[in-house]
Amino acid sequence: MTPGVGNQHARKLLTAFGLPQAIFAQPQLALKQVVSAAIARALQVVPDNFEAQLQTTWNWLNAGTIDPATGQNNRVFLTLADARYPSALLNIEDPPLVLYLQGHVDLIGQLDHKDKPTRGDVQVKSTYKQNKDGIAMVGSRNPTPQGLATAHAFAQSFTQAGLVVVSGLALGIDGAAHEGAMEGQQNNDVGCTIAVIGTGLDRVYPSKHLALAHRIVQQGLMISEFPLGTPPLPANFPKRNRIISALSLGTLVVEAAVKSGSLITARLANEQGKEVFAIPGSIHSTQSRGCHALLKQGAKLVESAQDVLEELRLQLTPPLVPPSKLLRTNNAATAIEDVEPDDLVKSLGYDPVSLDALVARTGWDAATLQVRLMELELDGQVARLPGGLYQRVVAG
Repeated sequence: MTPGVGNQHARKLLTAFGLPQAIFAQPQLALKQVVSAAIARALQVVPDNFEAQLQTTWNWLNAGTIDPATGQNNRVFLTLADARYPSALLNIEDPPLVLYLQGHVDLIGQLDHKDKPTRGDVQVKSTYKQNKDGIAMVGSRNPTPQGLATAHAFAQSFTQAGLVVVSGLALGIDGAAHEGAMEGQQNNDVGCTIAVIGTGLDRVYPSKHLALAHRIVQQGLMISEFPLGTPPLPANFPKRNRIISALSLGTLVVEAAVKSGSLITARLANEQGKEVFAIPGSIHSTQSRGCHALLKQGAKLVESAQDVLEELRLQLTPPLVPPSKLLRTNNAATAIEDVEPDDLVKSLGYDPVSLDALVARTGWDAATLQVRLMELELDGQVARLPGGLYQRVVAG
């Protein structure tokens, strides 16, 4: 909370003086050997609202739920010095100074593929029997209906294969990925998804995802590096993306415009030595251009979840269910519930689509759709294709 002290300055101070209490015990002269004079002076003054923030954090921790099987709180505050702090984050250029966790907190260590950590002579209990791998899924906040359905289906396939879907709880692709991951959860195994958010953990943004956040706490994990009470500041969302990519073996971009935060996550994944995957789309859709740009830069083109897993050389048990079957059996309408029934042109997207798919997207019956599609066809907005498919007509 000290003004001017970010992660970089904090790490320099910790390296020079050890534990935080040793830093605050230093005279200004010693501090100025590591940081500027202004920061050295600031470190000798108790920050405004420090006591209130400390009490808020303490109350938040004490309000957590204790797992009777492990005796572990579902709310945890980790520092760089904690044995449970994930090595995947320690190894990036700008590791978070602290982490707030809520949910199945030992999932963070399970992604590390390391032995159960210990604190002194006390072993940290784990509810998991095997290591897990993470796959990041990101994309547009304003996706096409097809993009939402695709994200939902891919995430469902990934968790059915035993992966953890990591995303950012944003509207659009993020939300569909979290939803699909939880629907694909197998054998009551917790830890199917992780949401890395850009606010304090006592806030949910967007508010529309409040119920989704509660479900993630029950079935997965919520993570933030920001103090409790932190509002949704624009600068914090690109910053959290490095955590999303670091906790994953690779990052899959489902849909993204050219100027998209999803491309920041992809760039960070590439810098961290992780795989980057992109799903191609229509050349007419602005939400496909970011993915196409990534593909031109060397991202792996994928058409199915199987493509991602084969590239990462992961063993699949059980075999993946084809995304087309997932959409039919689970009713993709739940993944694209935001589509207004009267906005048929939007529901068409830009790629060829069947009448059955439109029924699922819109909730309309087939007879009603056929009448409306004929009207749009006569109006020159829709073309009928071989095989009973329809496609939106793009001018120019």
